Order: sequence, then structure tokens, then C-alpha cells
Amino acid sequence: MEANAKLSFVRITSRKLGLLAAEVRGKNINEALSLLKFSPRKRTAQTLYTLLKSAVANADNKAKGAVDIDTLYVKKIMVTPGPILKRFRPRAKGSAYRINKKQSHVFVTLAER
Repeated sequence: MEANAKLSFVRITSRKLGLLAAEVRGKNINEALSLLKFSPRKRTAQTLYTLLKSAVANADNKAKGAVDIDTLYVKKIMVTPGPILKRFRPRAKGSAYRINKKQSHVFVTLAER
């Protein structure tokens, strides 16, 4: 039994999310959640933590409560870059610098071992 969850248009760069996603990939769900809970990358870890909790709830709902949470593991987690919001910061002598506000999409698949 597999369960999916996705998070779109997250205002965190895909590089930052990808670093934590690589740590969580293939791990047991309880181990992954505790790793994210005590991660020093607070904002990124909180985002992935909520996504994993949502995927666990999806698995529970899909199996109508018959799934054992301890047997779930992160089968696949994928981070892709989303659209870039381009903003301009005024600088001296009438010039401007472009600021790229990057977004990401995160897809996660849980499966039973």
C-alpha cells in the first residue's frame, strides 16, 4: 500500500529542501520525523515534517485505519524547482538589482515494509 502527498509553491529553494530530503529518503517514518524535529534547519525541516505527517494521514485514511504506522517508510521524496518570483531592489544612481525569490514543489511517497 502506498500513499502520496505533495506540497506546491513552497517559498524555500529546492537546494535547501533537497539537502533534507536526501537525509529522510529511505528511512522509517518515525525515524524520519524525529530527524526532522531536531534538525538545525528549522524552517525547512518544519515544512518537510508537516508534509510527512500529511502523507501518514493519507495512508491511514486510504487504508481506513488498518495501516500500521510503524511499518511505513519514505519510499520516494522528490524536490523540484518551481517558478521564480522576480523582484527589483533600487540601488544607487538609478540602477536596480534583481532579486529572485525561488519556490519549490515537494512530492513524497510512503510505502509499507
